[in-house]
Amino acid sequence: MAGVQKFRAIVKTFLRLASKAGPSIVPGMSYETELAVAKEAVRKASLLCSAAQSGLIDAEKHDKADKSPVTVADYGAQALVLDTLAKAFPNDPAVGEEDSGDLRQPENAELFASVVSYVQRIEPGLEADSILAAIDRGSHEGGKQGRFWTLDPIDGTKGFLRGEQYAVALALIENGEVVLGVLGCPNLPVDPSNPASPKGCLLFAVKGQGAFQAPLADLAAATSISTDSVAEPEKAVFCESVESGHTAHGRSATITQALGTSVEPFRMDSQCKYAAVSRGQASVYLRLPTRPSYEEKIWDHAAGYIVLKEAGGQIADTFGEPLDFSLGRTLKKNKGIVATSPGVFQAVIEAVVQSS
Repeated sequence: MAGVQKFRAIVKTFLRLASKAGPSIVPGMSYETELAVAKEAVRKASLLCSAAQSGLIDAEKHDKADKSPVTVADYGAQALVLDTLAKAFPNDPAVGEEDSGDLRQPENAELFASVVSYVQRIEPGLEADSILAAIDRGSHEGGKQGRFWTLDPIDGTKGFLRGEQYAVALALIENGEVVLGVLGCPNLPVDPSNPASPKGCLLFAVKGQGAFQAPLADLAAATSISTDSVAEPEKAVFCESVESGHTAHGRSATITQALGTSVEPFRMDSQCKYAAVSRGQASVYLRLPTRPSYEEKIWDHAAGYIVLKEAGGQIADTFGEPLDFSLGRTLKKNKGIVATSPGVFQAVIEAVVQSS
């Protein structure tokens, strides 16, 4: 009971701070409570991830059955976020990337002990059984009916392991439509024009109410963000995934050449690419399929999608079709991602379609 009371006090504090933050927070905003809770959940998870990244050891990571890496921070961040949501919205299900199956195996006892240790640094009262239960709240199947949250506790785990960019990505979906999103980017410079500026950003958006960024260290200091105004594709800055398994780099080069783009593309892990386009740091984010059968996961895109849309950007799949988040845990009807600032969207889509 004490924990619930403490959490409600935190939510009230966030709402009070938001009300003092001026017109950039949009007076009369709907989803005030949902946004406050989501921001606090992502903030806590980002703190855990930063702590884990700075001292990660081999015993705190392993490969899942599909050979993708997972770390103590993936599990810990999911536990913190879904426990926070459960306390505020006990009837809301969630679609999360991780489950506790591996953590329950005797051979992973050391890994699980590390998860518990990291979580309890942020939430001392959260016991081992509750941590497992919170992780497993992410088992919802999604779909077109009702309301649910979707979470990628660390989007860009390979970037996280390299000490580079990653994101904690949380979104709220109602009747198949993304209505709210929060991106925690602990390694992203606050000032996109100054790589040496302090690191740690939280980007957030609610449908119809604009997109905002705040330093992770001061969530009340939010400012609005928007995409760039580039209208000539040859001047567009492209960003794409670091991992060649995530996007077809060769096809991307063909597209930029066809558009006459003279600016060297840069590569970045995770939904930080959505952040880069949303705040005018880049004009285009391409995620081009590397195999026909791959289905994009909704947690890999939902939060970045709504932030970009609310920042004025445009987004579709590689055939120019809108993204459909109503079909379960994946974007079954979509192939790849094309996300841009508005001035170059049509030209980029046409080049992508012609390259297929």
